[in-house]
Amino acid sequence: MRILGIDPGLRTTGFGVIDVQGTELRYVASGTISTLKLAQTDLPSRLKLLYDGVREVVQRYEADCACVEIVFVNVNPQSTLLLGQARGACVTALVSKDLPVAEYTALQMKQAVVGYGRAQKAQVQEMVRRLLALPGLPGTDAADALGMAITHAHAGRTARLQALAGGAGANPKWGG
Repeated sequence: MRILGIDPGLRTTGFGVIDVQGTELRYVASGTISTLKLAQTDLPSRLKLLYDGVREVVQRYEADCACVEIVFVNVNPQSTLLLGQARGACVTALVSKDLPVAEYTALQMKQAVVGYGRAQKAQVQEMVRRLLALPGLPGTDAADALGMAITHAHAGRTARLQALAGGAGANPKWGG
């Protein structure tokens, strides 16, 4: 199964693609989609760039499913609204390509990847590097996106095990 993780941001959106086979995780690609070259006041163009960029990533890497970070209210409500719009553009791009989309909080991702929900960005980068046997640290946005994909791989494994055991919470959509 190929998983695309997205760390949405209005300035920089991270993406990470991994393959999952059994318990093995394999790095495929990661990077960012940046809107920094566009005027900060041109929100529609920035959202379109994110939408088009995510669609291009989906097409290029042919993911089977995707996952996106859930956004919570920040100190600045205006920033939260803008981030929510960026996230919406990313989710819309994913579903427009008929991908199933799962959602996780940053706390859930950090718990799954680092083992501690309040982990620092550097800790996430290092654990993503280790889990995917990368030669160097990925950038922070790409690391968070790869962390989302890893979280989804772990969640999917748990759901498949529950389904095999006939347990509650089994989700037949996981495949793989």
